[in-house]
Amino acid sequence: MIKRLAVIGVGLIGGSLALALKKNGQVAQVIGYARSEAVRHEALQLGIIDEAAASIADAVQQADMVFVAVPMGAMAAVLAELAPYVNEKTIITDGGSAKQQVIEAAKASLGSLFPNFVPGHPIAGTEKSGPSAAFAELYEAHRVVLTPTSETRHDALEQVQQMWQQVGADVFVMDAEQHDVVLAATSHLPHVLAFNLVGMLAQRDDCEAVLRYAAGGFRDFSRIASSDAIMWRDICLGNREAVLDLLQQYRAGLAQIEAAIRTGDGDYLSTFFNQAKQARDSRFAEPGLTDNSEV
Repeated sequence: MIKRLAVIGVGLIGGSLALALKKNGQVAQVIGYARSEAVRHEALQLGIIDEAAASIADAVQQADMVFVAVPMGAMAAVLAELAPYVNEKTIITDGGSAKQQVIEAAKASLGSLFPNFVPGHPIAGTEKSGPSAAFAELYEAHRVVLTPTSETRHDALEQVQQMWQQVGADVFVMDAEQHDVVLAATSHLPHVLAFNLVGMLAQRDDCEAVLRYAAGGFRDFSRIASSDAIMWRDICLGNREAVLDLLQQYRAGLAQIEAAIRTGDGDYLSTFFNQAKQARDSRFAEPGLTDNSEV
């Protein structure tokens, strides 16, 4: 059991972990911090945290485990701010979506305490945010990827693995670079595409008429465009190389589809669409498939 858990960022991701650990009797006390006093108060009122800290320093002192669940753009600053106040036994982990960037920030900020840092990414979420969006079952049957470095303490990695398993997650260990490429393909790029499609339609003069007739397929695909804009801005910038590489590949594929439509090449379209259908159907027909979505 975690005696004292400090959660920096008490919204959907951080709040749901706190609620899940409480539900499963795996934490004795949760101290929470958010930049906004109103958000801290809301988390306290909702029972997500037991105590609202007035500063990051107050939150992490005496903590056994620190979970940093802030937007990617704030991660480096938070790690630098907490570094002077954690002790040599405190385990620090995070929920950032781009691991190489977070690892670099942690190494720069934590110094000799860097081996206590276990980089992590819970691949779960909804399009909602804030403490009121948090719920204890968020991580059940979802993947959590941990990307330890060669310097990461083995016992720290084990404790973080156990923490996520205790809330129902399937935990995987992966190289940080591989993680960033995989997540760019399966999560970051789809979000960019959804934002772009909805944004394109929103700029049309006939936007209202077009969206009035939106079918279920459009609603399913565009749902992720309701995700937090600041969070996804930070993810795209934090994982820019992998995202840019995939955007280039996507444009090349789109150009081929465009050329086939322009020339009336139905054979190419049917073959390509059928290959994509088979790839998706074979993957998502797998029994007991673990959810691997961030929203």
